Amino acid sequence: MEHALSPVALAELRRPRPYPAVSVLTPTHRREPYNAQDPVRLRNVVAEAKKQLESDPSVTRERRVDVVEQLDRALSEVDLAHAEDGLVIFAAPGEHQVWSLGRTVPERVVLSDTFLTRNLVSAQAAERPFWVLSVSADRVTLWNGGPERVTEDHSGGFPLTRTHENFDAERREQIGDTPSTFRDEGTRHFLRDADTALTAVLRNDPRPLYVTGEQAALSAMDEVGTVIREAVHVPHGGLANGTPDAVWQAIGPIVAAEVRRNTDAVARELSTARGRKEFAAGVDEVWQSAREGRIRLLAVEENYRITVRDDGDHLIPARSGDLDAREDIVDEIVEQCLETGADVRFVPDGTLGDEAGIAGVLRY
Repeated sequence: MEHALSPVALAELRRPRPYPAVSVLTPTHRREPYNAQDPVRLRNVVAEAKKQLESDPSVTRERRVDVVEQLDRALSEVDLAHAEDGLVIFAAPGEHQVWSLGRTVPERVVLSDTFLTRNLVSAQAAERPFWVLSVSADRVTLWNGGPERVTEDHSGGFPLTRTHENFDAERREQIGDTPSTFRDEGTRHFLRDADTALTAVLRNDPRPLYVTGEQAALSAMDEVGTVIREAVHVPHGGLANGTPDAVWQAIGPIVAAEVRRNTDAVARELSTARGRKEFAAGVDEVWQSAREGRIRLLAVEENYRITVRDDGDHLIPARSGDLDAREDIVDEIVEQCLETGADVRFVPDGTLGDEAGIAGVLRY
């Protein structure tokens, strides 16, 4: 199952497909007893997708057989033992993908000539992904960071390793010779290569960056490279060869502190915007502004969801399952704002006070 959505992956998902491109969405659960219903619910929603394929006269028998086979393959790859809060299956002629999301989704089946991506986009924004680069004299490791965990990432050819005759970085650190290790021209060339590889990763998938290593390693990277100068430095050695748990233990409190600072900054921006009358609040007003491309900064409380119906002029509250109900309107707003270049921030529940879970700073 896929977890990390990069801009490159999103662009690939959004390209047109031969009809039918099937999107199957279902909420899942991380813990008992709620996760007991997930296998049955998943089988039922996939069965509904097959039923819609069978009843669609525009789908040829050959394509129907192909897409049904892709759905079955996708279903076999689902790992509900490690489920998060939502699951998305994409299937089209000749291909399928399974995405696990840290944000709930409405149960839905959509047949179109493109995949339904807005729930993935919103979940990715809510997870606030980041990169961690762990640096030592003979190994540089890249970690993909998200809520409560990091995993090793192999983008850009990472991890990078260096071999050298009579080179023993661990021994040099033990005898206190680390500074001379990082003044060595071979080491500096190795770190320049790491900087170049990281530049390519950030170009394809820009995120906040944390860099770990001994202080000498961080100083050397600063001197020979460019991309880590704006990163958050974490002077903690040994993580280039560390475990994901060890990296998270070192980086987690710093990430949490950054989240708190960002939340405070968002609250200040919203307060200033209110005074300047550059402010929108509530799902209807924010939706209107988002469609006009007027939102510069969107703030959404992490667990804010609302079901609405569009009466033509405004969004009005509706019940789940109502005719024409839009259960993922918040995800639609998030995707629309990202499409128009807005900065989207998810903040802890209760941060927005009286603003009904969602608010924005307007461009004009």
